[in-house]
Amino acid sequence: MIRAVLRAYAHDRFTFPVSEGHRFPLRKYALVRGLVDQNPGVSVQEGPPSTWAEIGRAHHPEWVRRVRFGLLDRRELAGLGLPWSPALVARALHACGSTTAAARAALSDGVAATLGGGMHHAGHRVGRGYCTFNDVAIAIAALRAEALAQRVLILDLDVHQGDGNAELYADDASTVVVSIHGARNYPFTRPPSDLDIDLPDGTGDERYLSALDEALAFAHARGPYDLAMLIAGADPYAGDALGRLSLSFEGLAERDRRALASLRAAGIPVCVTLAGGYGTSLEATAAIHAATIAAAATCR
Repeated sequence: MIRAVLRAYAHDRFTFPVSEGHRFPLRKYALVRGLVDQNPGVSVQEGPPSTWAEIGRAHHPEWVRRVRFGLLDRRELAGLGLPWSPALVARALHACGSTTAAARAALSDGVAATLGGGMHHAGHRVGRGYCTFNDVAIAIAALRAEALAQRVLILDLDVHQGDGNAELYADDASTVVVSIHGARNYPFTRPPSDLDIDLPDGTGDERYLSALDEALAFAHARGPYDLAMLIAGADPYAGDALGRLSLSFEGLAERDRRALASLRAAGIPVCVTLAGGYGTSLEATAAIHAATIAAAATCR
């Protein structure tokens, strides 16, 4: 079934306290929502929260308990990079539920999206890099529990390697994890994905898109898939404070178009997540994310 508009799930009204000047770009989510709301090809819906049972399919019970009840120690909080609060927990549940809802919608619509998600640093029993829970893994586990999907491709185009996904699916032959990221960037300890493409600082559009073609060929050779989870970070952008790959706005738009077109041409439903983006201008970051959603809306 092809719907007239793209379904996109939002959780921007769920926020949490961070200190003044904190690097996590919390304000960008409302900016993205404002831009996407103006797109007549997109229907923005509020994402439901994940249940604790859904979270527990992907994460160790002790990590779930410690997050749920605010029992994280200093080391765990430092690794997470965010202060614990009940509001942080509520936000994490709605972010994960939004991705699960988008994944379900993608199976029926061809493409769907969440206006956030892509929390690829969270591992089985730990949160890292602003990622409390791994929404992609939670969505995949939900679909498998419901017998809606089995073989899944994770195509990770965030500037940082998805160490959480690499860890979670290291021994899972039904999940193929492909990551294109900066070679000299966080995380500094990296379990291997099925394919890791490490790119140097200053890569630029042409070299990046060539790497994307290589990644897509690798992924397709290991198909078919019931679903693709596309992690489309804005942080490869030249204006990103943490990126350093120096892609232009046009290069990122071509990345999204090329990845979506390739996956859809193979008949693979695609769930789009937005992941990182730390531009010196949050307005520019939001515009990149909104362009990703626009590409999804026109490539179904």
